[in-house]
Order: sequence, then structure tokens, then C-alpha cells
Amino acid sequence: MQITIPGIGSIELKHLVFDYNGTIARDGLVMSNLDKTITDLAGKITVHILTADSGGTVAQEVGGLPCTLHIIASGNEAEQKEAYVQALGADSVVSIGNGANDRLMLKAARLGIAVLEGEGSAVSAILQADIVARSIYDALGLLMVPQRISATLRS
Repeated sequence: MQITIPGIGSIELKHLVFDYNGTIARDGLVMSNLDKTITDLAGKITVHILTADSGGTVAQEVGGLPCTLHIIASGNEAEQKEAYVQALGADSVVSIGNGANDRLMLKAARLGIAVLEGEGSAVSAILQADIVARSIYDALGLLMVPQRISATLRS
């Protein structure tokens, strides 16, 4: 996925890294109508989901989605998420999250998007993001229509 941002230049995004709970899921369940959009995006970019899976529901919930699921260990979640983004090649990653434990991956990724869903969003995540979206649906809309990203980030 190539995006040209006036005043910044062209960025090539190869990986989309999602936080799970609070970002694409509420109370352990994937939010409605996300599966089609995620599937559509998976045709343009490799999709990854990172979670500690504290509710134990993620494998069942995302089992049919074209994505890589990575379960992180309890403790040091922020550092584990950042390391995952770095291992993918942070300059080619867009990350989406809402929690304090997403702040480092939002900062490390070439494009970090913080979302405000039912759980809210940690101020530390918002401060490390490049864009704040009012919902996961709006965040995914940015990726489906990349000109919106260009309009938001142009300098």
C-alpha cells in the first residue's frame, strides 16, 4: 500500500498490526462488520493481530480472518508489541491501538493510529499516534481510502 503525503513524501506500508481488545474487539468479541473490511484490506497489506488474549476468545473470534495472530505473554506487553513491529520492519508498518500498552508500537510504526472505542483511549497512546480516529471503522476507512491519510498528515 503506497501513500503519498504532501510535504512528507511517499510511504510504503506492507503490514497492518492491530491491538485486539479495545481496538477491534469489545469484551473479547470482534466488533460487528469488521470481518469484511479486514478481509478486503488483507488483499492489499499483511494483517497481524497482537494480544495477550486475557479473555481466551481471540483464536475463535479471528479464526476465519486472513491474518497472523500473535499471542504475547503477560507482562511487558508494550515492549513485546514494539518488538513485533520492529521485527516486521517498522518503516513498513501501520499500527492501530487504543491502550497504554499500544503506545510504543504506535510510536515505532511508520504510521500509528489511535482509536477511541467503548474502552476509550489512553492519553499515552494518543500522544504517540500520528492520527487519532474516533472509531475502528474510521481508522479502517483511512486505509481503504488512503487519500484521507494524505489529507490529514500533509504539512
